[in-house]
Amino acid sequence: MKKLVVLFVIAISVFELNAQQDQPVLKIDSLSEVVVTANRINLPFKENSRTINIVTANDIKNSAAVNVADLLQQVAGVDIRRRGTGGSQADLYIRGGGFDQTLLLIDGIKMDDAQTGHHTMNAALPLEVIERIEIIKGPAARVFGQNAFTGAINIITKKNLNNSVSLNVEAGSFGQLNGNVTAGIEKQNSTHIVHVGRVTSEGYRNNTDYDNANYYLKSIFNKNAQPIEMTATFLERKFGAENFYTNNPTFNEYEETQNSLLAFSTTFQKNALKVQPRVYWKRNQDVFLLRRNDPSFYRNMHISNKIGVEANASYASKLGITGFGVDVSQIYLRSNNLGTRDRFMTNVFLEHRFSVLDNKLDITPGVALTYFSDFKFHAFPGLDLGYDITNNFKIYGNIGYTYRVPTYTDLFYNDPVTSGNENLEPEEAFAQELGFKYVSPKFNATIAVFNRDANNLIDYIRNDVSEDVFAATNITEVNTKGLELDAGYNFNILDYTQTLSVGYAFLDDNILDQNEELSRYSLNTFKHQYTTRFSTQFLKNVRQNIVYKYAERTTGQTYNVWDASLAIKMKQAEFTITASNIFDEDYIETGFVPMPPSNVLFGLRYSFQ
Repeated sequence: MKKLVVLFVIAISVFELNAQQDQPVLKIDSLSEVVVTANRINLPFKENSRTINIVTANDIKNSAAVNVADLLQQVAGVDIRRRGTGGSQADLYIRGGGFDQTLLLIDGIKMDDAQTGHHTMNAALPLEVIERIEIIKGPAARVFGQNAFTGAINIITKKNLNNSVSLNVEAGSFGQLNGNVTAGIEKQNSTHIVHVGRVTSEGYRNNTDYDNANYYLKSIFNKNAQPIEMTATFLERKFGAENFYTNNPTFNEYEETQNSLLAFSTTFQKNALKVQPRVYWKRNQDVFLLRRNDPSFYRNMHISNKIGVEANASYASKLGITGFGVDVSQIYLRSNNLGTRDRFMTNVFLEHRFSVLDNKLDITPGVALTYFSDFKFHAFPGLDLGYDITNNFKIYGNIGYTYRVPTYTDLFYNDPVTSGNENLEPEEAFAQELGFKYVSPKFNATIAVFNRDANNLIDYIRNDVSEDVFAATNITEVNTKGLELDAGYNFNILDYTQTLSVGYAFLDDNILDQNEELSRYSLNTFKHQYTTRFSTQFLKNVRQNIVYKYAERTTGQTYNVWDASLAIKMKQAEFTITASNIFDEDYIETGFVPMPPSNVLFGLRYSFQ
């Protein structure tokens, strides 16, 4: 480990000397200019003292991905475990945590679901309306509150599309047929973005068909005086869920979900004080049938509502930047299995960033205080440190406590093979991290080592291999440590920009030592993960992308997956070909669901300005 860090520092030093002699001529989606939106203290990417990945608009364009789940699979340290295609259902993991331990945000709005983390990705927006994605790794409870146990992912949407309309139609393997319309409308005192889309497929095996719809509206009113931003989404998924939860061949599981958001926000700024109030309503509905054509056999229906009000503020002074905020929310759950549940939550945040030694050393202590009506008060203190070795090269570290209260599924869900536990204790952990970061328009790289000591992690355990019932249980202590490396390089060939991105993650924990063959969810994390994307262009109107993903899981499974895309632009039209799992790898990401064989998708996009 020490040798790797030393080699990284030497390599960066050599590159720094070369960069002084050969100034970069490229400036495409430069990370130096990206401001990470952390709700209170917003900092440029290169000044942030945490491990953060930015998926830029250019990355999205060159990703060969057709939805957010596929896109995030290309980020080292992020584990997206899909059950099928089309983004119908996928679980989100960061640094070996559980699917309940990563918080998803839309423009800073917390999209956590009190029923279960299985619904986290239900809120993921279509790629057409996304400006960038910020991935904050490590304990983020001090910044965002509970559920950001191992990290947070913030989807930043586009602000405007001018006056334009874009039509997109795709067709391909397994009867895939997709279509969407995205329009931007600029008025004298308002701006609007509208997206309507539908994604369908007959399925790549029995009972894996889907019919998904996306509706999105973002409006900015009164933009010439005090702008008010409104976001409204409605995302519906209807899909065959063959073996999503069981391996019984006689079941034909089926599921429908609806996820919606309505939010209003604005920004007040006077001199050094900035205040951003927000009010929002998030709703999720889930209907599950164990036998698709026999609803009376076994049916679950859950409806959760979250109503929240928050205000975040920052104040700049000679002593630095102070960030503070409050977030109040009420959760309502109505379920035929989980019962009728209510939870009131309050979060109070306070942090301050100092800069000393000619602004080379930054220190940011902070704390989040949280009250849950059913789990009382908790505090998440933390500290970030960073030192600028050069203008582009930074060393950083952070420590912090993190926390997660059980979901209602953990507490109360029961079926013939699952038992909830209303006596569960909240999960908690203390995490540490050390990293190096180099950022320039031409080359960027990050390497980080981390450690997490967790208590009371929640998993579903059998007391004996002969038992059928998995019971929700607090695991005593789990240690997780790992390493992550990300690098990207832009260079010119024939006056066209070529981009090479690589990522590697190593993870080691002692969960297997505690409950091998008895755990339902904690096993099967990544042990080694490698990703690379090579985006090239040699002709004026043609670009191509190749994506390679390698995984070795703790259960011993390994797989290699290659994807590729080709885009040909002709005036206002663009033709695309996207090939997935080109070499027909046979693999499973989670549970009992084999992933699709090699497949292809043809697309046509036409834009009106």
